[in-house]
Amino acid sequence: MSIVNSLPEEPEESPTSESPSSQSQGCDRNNSQDSGNFSKLQPPQLKAGAPLRLVETAFLASTASLIWFINFYFPLGPLLRIFFPVPIALVYLRWGHRAAWMAAVTSGLLLSVLMGPVRSLLFVMPYAFMGVLLGATWYRRVPWIVSITLASLLGSLGFFFRMWLLSILSGEDLWIYLINQVTEIAEWIFLQLGLLTSPSVFWIQIGALALVVLNNFVYLFVVHIAAWLLLDRLGNPIPRPPQWVQVLLDYDG
Repeated sequence: MSIVNSLPEEPEESPTSESPSSQSQGCDRNNSQDSGNFSKLQPPQLKAGAPLRLVETAFLASTASLIWFINFYFPLGPLLRIFFPVPIALVYLRWGHRAAWMAAVTSGLLLSVLMGPVRSLLFVMPYAFMGVLLGATWYRRVPWIVSITLASLLGSLGFFFRMWLLSILSGEDLWIYLINQVTEIAEWIFLQLGLLTSPSVFWIQIGALALVVLNNFVYLFVVHIAAWLLLDRLGNPIPRPPQWVQVLLDYDG
């Protein structure tokens, strides 16, 4: 037997076999399809602002609730009361109306867990709603007189809502108590002026309404000053106050 005959025979190529170039093209095509399918299966990427919006909204809502909670059990006079609506207004300035409403609802739910639903309602109406209203007016850069007037009307409605709710819970008409207080003040004023007549009940009620609105107007004016000085430092300025306020406070904005 010769050496040539003893060598193993090589297998013949079948006519259906593909060339190396066609095989490489097929592999490239499969890889491109796999990569396309993999890109389709990837989850959508979250925007960087979404977690920050959620965290800031939750933090500022808890801040507003904590300010109300501390002032309720450890009152420090009007100091903390000035900042009741400011955190929720700051949420509006930073993230818009949807985040502000979420902060208002979240603060109400948190106070409902900590203090009960009744005391939670006393914060939500009007201070949580007032924060949303102030944020909307400050975001749209309306003048102070407009934002103070609108918030004063809302604060007056909130005062009568609280009086109505507490009257139901206590079983007494607190409006009569307020009328008696205003009557004593009016009689003292008439006495100092030397007037022998006493005011009618109608004018007493008008005076009580005017006193409530005036109280809320002064309160909102102080809130605007505090927010103006504070939010400027935080990088979210509110509209500029009238010139006489800047001159009075000697402030260069």
